[in-house]
Amino acid sequence: MTRETVQADQDILSYYNARANEYEKVYAKPERQDDLRQLHRIVPACLAGRRVLEVACGTGYWTRLIAAEAASVTGCDLADDVLAVARAQQPANTRAAFTRGDAFDLTGIAGEFDAAFVGFWWSHVLRVDLRRFLDGLHRRLLSGSRVLIVDNRYIPGSNWPITRTDADGNTYQRRVLESGAEYEVLKNFPSADEVRDAVASTGGESPVVHELGYYWYVIYSVPGVV
Repeated sequence: MTRETVQADQDILSYYNARANEYEKVYAKPERQDDLRQLHRIVPACLAGRRVLEVACGTGYWTRLIAAEAASVTGCDLADDVLAVARAQQPANTRAAFTRGDAFDLTGIAGEFDAAFVGFWWSHVLRVDLRRFLDGLHRRLLSGSRVLIVDNRYIPGSNWPITRTDADGNTYQRRVLESGAEYEVLKNFPSADEVRDAVASTGGESPVVHELGYYWYVIYSVPGVV
């Protein structure tokens, strides 16, 4: 693991712990509501009846939707503050469970999974580490598992502006929380071709990338028969 990887992970962890109680306000942006209505249908339907591993689950916004249709959901995150929010906001008798877990080391998460959901994490992974993340995710799933990954498209005026691009092509935003605290946050915005190529190069089968107005998502399977 490089020094840059460690620093990026620490920066993201610090930011999301600080943002835990205001995180879900991003889903109230008026211009994104049509896209979100589509995703609210697509995400649970894609994972219905499956044992889902949710990587970087955050405050459990998507967990609540997935758990309504899935056989089970195990959400993992390294940020303790967002996990506390996630646990508190799940409805009674939920089929969701949460555990502290590293997106780059999923071997310690108990259970067998035939599906994975990754919401808004790809964009926080350094380009040099993307293959390592996807390889680890695929190894943790049963043969034939379905994977659904969702993330942001860059739309000026709706996203925080990009304030810096490093030598490897990673892009960064300067974000301000309600407290006034400022953070530089890694936030990459891959093209559909980049997503498709990254998935295929790490063994993902038949990746199909969809672009909405403000979000993109990809659905594919790991080797085996779905």
